[in-house]
Amino acid sequence: MDFSIKPVAAKTGFTTIKTGCIAVAVFENKTLSAAAQALDTKGEILAALKSGDLTGKPGSTLLLRNLAGSSADRVLLVGLGKQDAVSEKDFLTALQATARAFATLGTSDAVVAFPFDIVAKRDTSWAIGSFILAARDGAYRSDTMKSKKEPASSGVKKVAFAVDAKEAGISKSAIAQAVATANGIDLTKELGNLPANVCTPTYLANTAKKLAREFKMTAEILDRKQIQALKMGSFLSVTNGSVAPPKFIVLKHSGGKAKEAPIVLVGKGITFDSGGISIKPGAAMDEMKYDMGGAAAVLGTMRAIAEMKLPLNVIMVIPSCENMPSGSATKPGDIVTSMSGQTIEVLNTDAEGRLVLCDALTYVERFKPAVVIDAATLTGACITALGHHNSGLFTRNDDAHDALAEELLTAGKIAGDTAWRMPIEDRYQEQLKSNFADMANIGGPAGGSVTAACFLERYTRKYLWAHLDIAGTAWRSGAAKGSTGRPVPLLTTFLIGRARTAKAK
Repeated sequence: MDFSIKPVAAKTGFTTIKTGCIAVAVFENKTLSAAAQALDTKGEILAALKSGDLTGKPGSTLLLRNLAGSSADRVLLVGLGKQDAVSEKDFLTALQATARAFATLGTSDAVVAFPFDIVAKRDTSWAIGSFILAARDGAYRSDTMKSKKEPASSGVKKVAFAVDAKEAGISKSAIAQAVATANGIDLTKELGNLPANVCTPTYLANTAKKLAREFKMTAEILDRKQIQALKMGSFLSVTNGSVAPPKFIVLKHSGGKAKEAPIVLVGKGITFDSGGISIKPGAAMDEMKYDMGGAAAVLGTMRAIAEMKLPLNVIMVIPSCENMPSGSATKPGDIVTSMSGQTIEVLNTDAEGRLVLCDALTYVERFKPAVVIDAATLTGACITALGHHNSGLFTRNDDAHDALAEELLTAGKIAGDTAWRMPIEDRYQEQLKSNFADMANIGGPAGGSVTAACFLERYTRKYLWAHLDIAGTAWRSGAAKGSTGRPVPLLTTFLIGRARTAKAK
């Protein structure tokens, strides 16, 4: 799908737009947006509202053909709700309804002429970006492994946004950023939805190499011998039961100044999690191919920011392997030594994500990072706490980390990819005590997502850090099973904000 800007100098300009369909907004109190008013030269739109053919409620639609006074073949009326109180949710509902309607129209081109600045604290760039993400989400097909592909939509292929001529430049930038973000989301979905016999640690490594070639980034892939030389005993303990070779993947985007401290993204890359010797129940175990959701998300984010040519230094790190049971697998009660030198009693081999992440979080110290953010499908306990709406956000409790948390939460709200801050406190650290090692890898069922974050926190005390537990948000189950692409929108929005701040200095 292609997106462009259609500058409109005045209200009367809407009547001269030649297109297969123009989408305009109407409201519940039987009033019309500026574009709808301009097109309603014979009162047909207002008559449709007053007759009850269209309620004006958010997401309600009505298609009119050959409207008098309009150069468009069709006019799609879309409800935005109450004119003086259009919420972000109402506006997004209307955008999604518009994208669905476009997908079934018998035309290849359309124009969206909404009041893009009608939502409080949201601007035209946000509105345009939100539409593009909604349209691309609806267009995504998870049929890569099918012998017969799903038929492509016969609807709209080209969408133009009618904006004031003064906003044309800003709006073009919004399109570029949204398309790049959507491309990153699609990559994340594709990696997540691939089966574990295809999307192996080697496959993830090759994906990083491909991105490096395409977008002029730098990729470095460490194999088992190099990982052993780094003394990543915790990471390697998870690979013991698998024949698939582990990979430690580093990808660098050098868009900032040479000496500028990088932002580091760390993604958990367990390409299949059987639970190891502490094996999981069989039901829904197929969904453990999504346990590399953090890795997929940081790869998608790197693709997005590279396409944007974001002026930042960003480094991605993925510790990737399988967690499988076998005669050589790590056993409950085994003690391993992490790269940091701290020892860990492995009480449950299904708490493996923290075992690979802790070595990655130690490794990234060498980059002297400005901030480190890890994303991981880490705990079922986070799903119990937050469901499938919010990712869990964990940081330390001090001024710098409070500011980082607020920055990430705000980015999530803007992107519609929300998180909720969870606690990290010394009282929870007590649950990780071990009689035989420096710590245990689990803290019991109480506060499971918190103690997992507390475990990671022990390896991050030399830099600013945040942890995103995306176990409840990285994929959907049931009839709509599939990767969501989260938290790519949150991370890209955060990085765009960081780039703007750096430019303003």
